[in-house]
Amino acid sequence: MKLSAELRSFQDRLGHIFKRPELLSQAVTHASMSSANRDDNQRLEFLGDRVLGLVMAEALLTLDKGATEGQLAPRFNALVRKETCADVARQIDLGAVLRLGRSEMLSGGRRKQALLGDGIEAVIAAVYLDAGFEAARDLILMLWGKRVHEVDKDARDPKTALQEWAQARGLAPPTYLEVARAGPDHAPVFTIAAKLQTGESQQATAGSKRQAEQAAAGNLLAELEKSS
Repeated sequence: MKLSAELRSFQDRLGHIFKRPELLSQAVTHASMSSANRDDNQRLEFLGDRVLGLVMAEALLTLDKGATEGQLAPRFNALVRKETCADVARQIDLGAVLRLGRSEMLSGGRRKQALLGDGIEAVIAAVYLDAGFEAARDLILMLWGKRVHEVDKDARDPKTALQEWAQARGLAPPTYLEVARAGPDHAPVFTIAAKLQTGESQQATAGSKRQAEQAAAGNLLAELEKSS
């Protein structure tokens, strides 16, 4: 099978040249483009999720030999969650080569977090099937890079931490208010304000309410830490 110029360029960004290029073709094919003659990436995504999990579990155990399960679990979740996978996909511009049906194209599928996260997991599985576990592990550790070493920052849930901060001081839980919403219906952008009973407040903007709330809570925590 001969790959398109776009997929050959993507191979270069990925750092892996496929011996079985049909695996890469399948990995970037969304279910909205599948047909009797074209497999989609759902089965590969299922496998890639497991390969990613094993690599990250192994990496975390190696990096911190004294960590307890309770310490490792939130780090692991931060590394394999859909938001992180989507960020990695954006890093190598996976969205540009995704094969999507018309409805997904029109609804901004190339930018959707779920599609990007699923897509990178499918690519991981394609590399695993093409060249084995070590190649997949090398790819994952290269793409995730410093995230693995700095995961403690990401593992901290800002909303939970802010609530605990407020409770420790006898305050009511923080509230979250949608300040603004922009962009088209298929790709909205939310601005959320996190506010404490005492009046302190910070805002953040993101592509989902959950992300904006987390970011706003993180901004407020950072401001509280600076003034403490």
